[in-house]
Amino acid sequence: MSELINKVPTMAEMAAGNETPEVLFWVGCAGSFDDRYKKVTVAFVKILNKAGVKFAVLGTEESCTGDPARRAGNEFTFQMLAMSNIQVLDMYGVKKIVTACPHCFNTLKNEYPELGGNYEVLHHSEYLQQLIDEGRVRIEGGETFKGRKITFHDSCYLGRANGIYEAPRHVLEALDADLIEMKRSKVKGLCCGAGGGQMFKEPEPGKKDVNIERIEEAIDTGATTIAVACPFCMVMMTDGVKNKEKEDSVKVFDLAELIAQAEGL
Repeated sequence: MSELINKVPTMAEMAAGNETPEVLFWVGCAGSFDDRYKKVTVAFVKILNKAGVKFAVLGTEESCTGDPARRAGNEFTFQMLAMSNIQVLDMYGVKKIVTACPHCFNTLKNEYPELGGNYEVLHHSEYLQQLIDEGRVRIEGGETFKGRKITFHDSCYLGRANGIYEAPRHVLEALDADLIEMKRSKVKGLCCGAGGGQMFKEPEPGKKDVNIERIEEAIDTGATTIAVACPFCMVMMTDGVKNKEKEDSVKVFDLAELIAQAEGL
């Protein structure tokens, strides 16, 4: 990963060359440090490169958006992180941001304006749909997915919080796979169990862990691929598959990974 990412220009490098990217790719904490989600970062970068998108990252100047701190009740830390990021973004004149994390997406789009940070923010599912619609991303290896059963798990911050349900499904439809919905999907979708800071603590007492309940719904569809669009959901759904000992027959992938696979990247 490091070799590929090192080739991605930073905003500082572009500014030094008097260049302006089409979009800033906000990598996020998971996309930078989580070993599993680094693969999503690599897949998305490969897609952007093949599509000819002129993009940049902040690199070491990118900090956590502050979302986990705010969800856990630490408003002071959130505002410190947010103000620092806004200062950097505004210094480079950033106008358009794309991120693969719904938590980063929601915070940058809906909460940074409270502190003066106003940007056009897209989730990568929306951006991938745009690239497909514009013909900049062509699914040439779609036969790989023909007849494969895929179910999509709606991220809370992408779906209920921001009303984005169709973009990820349009992306999956481009694969020519069989998209099968879980009994609870879209506005009635069930949380993976990581929201509200739950990702960082032990599950609360109850009849069943939320991610186990959710993975059972996914497995009941008969799908062999569970598509996600969030690093938190990736962790919880993958753990659920392991709990059910289905690692050999059911795989969890991000949308970007599936598109990259179809493009042979």
